[in-house]
Amino acid sequence: MTPPTASSSPSSGGIPLLLRWGIMVAAGTLVWLLPRPGAVDPAGWRLLAIFVGTVAGMLLQPLAIGAMALLGVTLAILARAVTLQHALAAYGAPVMWIIVAAFLLSRAIVETGLGRRVALLFVRWFGSSSLRLGYALAGADVLVAPVIPSDTARVGGVIFPITQSLAESYESRPGPTARKLGAYLMQCAYHVGCTTSALFLTSMAANLVAAEFAFKYAGVQITWLNWIAASCVPAAVSIGLLPWLIYRLDPPELKQTPEAQMLADDHLRAMGSISSREKNLLVILVAMLCGWAAQPWHGFHAVVVAFAGLCLIVLTRVMRWEELLKEHRAWDALIWLGGLMMMADGLNTLGVTRAFTDALSARLAGWTGIAALILVIIAYCYIHYTFASMTAQITALYPSFLMLAVGAGAPPLVSALSLAFFSCMNASLTHYGTAPGPIFFGAGYVSQTTWWRVGFFVMAANLFIWLAVGFPWWRVIGFW
Repeated sequence: MTPPTASSSPSSGGIPLLLRWGIMVAAGTLVWLLPRPGAVDPAGWRLLAIFVGTVAGMLLQPLAIGAMALLGVTLAILARAVTLQHALAAYGAPVMWIIVAAFLLSRAIVETGLGRRVALLFVRWFGSSSLRLGYALAGADVLVAPVIPSDTARVGGVIFPITQSLAESYESRPGPTARKLGAYLMQCAYHVGCTTSALFLTSMAANLVAAEFAFKYAGVQITWLNWIAASCVPAAVSIGLLPWLIYRLDPPELKQTPEAQMLADDHLRAMGSISSREKNLLVILVAMLCGWAAQPWHGFHAVVVAFAGLCLIVLTRVMRWEELLKEHRAWDALIWLGGLMMMADGLNTLGVTRAFTDALSARLAGWTGIAALILVIIAYCYIHYTFASMTAQITALYPSFLMLAVGAGAPPLVSALSLAFFSCMNASLTHYGTAPGPIFFGAGYVSQTTWWRVGFFVMAANLFIWLAVGFPWWRVIGFW
């Protein structure tokens, strides 16, 4: 089944087009007219106004996100806030090209059926009850997460169609029968997917942006290995708890699901035995994982490993280059994410980010570094109610919040990693927190009230687990 797509940002639904334009322009103009702090370069203040207007435009979407970013970049050049060379520099950054590679890899995994096969195997092995089905979907998500660096492709493209098929196989559809099984599975798959995105450096493309910012703004080197070393214990607790927690918060009417295993078996038989394309892709993906994990020894940037994997995918005819080029999201992400990263870097260079963090640091005077970091994390999480994208929040706020935490005395590595982890998990708060949100919510199984209620408790549980378990664990492994 093909997942539904949202025609516009859910956060802008129902707002007339002219009003969306008006709000966007008003947001940027207001900042432009506010008094400029003395420590901020005039060009930096102009760039801040354009940046705020651009982010507002991305939330409201009077134009597509890529077009909004291009408009913002053009205005920044015309306003002489940045030079043409600076505006284009971000598009050549390695992190931008590993994100492009991530989308192309995701397409290969989805198109060959390898991701779907893995998910169906988990359902066949473990899907004898509603709760076990929740854990089966979670297990499948965890297994494919390190090699599908896109939550949209992984959760929306692989997990969602299987989740929907399972619900419909038990005559659970939107409406009176939604709570029979479908509502539980939809919420479980989505919320676990948000948490799984925090498990691996390569399980969500924007994680790589956070790693880039961590090095640029705090001098912290985040690698595939130190990421998984930090995330593995709290993530194991979270993923082990969430299917049960959601089961308690919004229990399905159906408790036993033996037919799910037969359904998965039928789908697997229809797929046939594993193809040579899937086998080749599996070998390539394992080699890439080894390459990313061994980066401290071989010294090649992660983008080199990703490019090598893409070359092998084309050379072994797993996918033709023409098929990979159809992944338009990769090129769209290159445009809008490159534009946002350029503006974020300009704000730091021109003193805007430092002025913001200095002003807030005074409020944290007298706090210990860890206490200040916890406060920063909580604020960073709940501000996601105003964002419809993990990546948008990272590019807009991650550098400022990271510098704020480090400036207050928090350990740099723990600050960088924890803010990156919560950049993924805070998407649980709403039905529009990340791209798969509108897909799952749009299926019609869960009301907005229930979605937000369950999301609030899932976020609270993740905050408690990652703070209560994560901080002691990071102390044990010597990260602070």
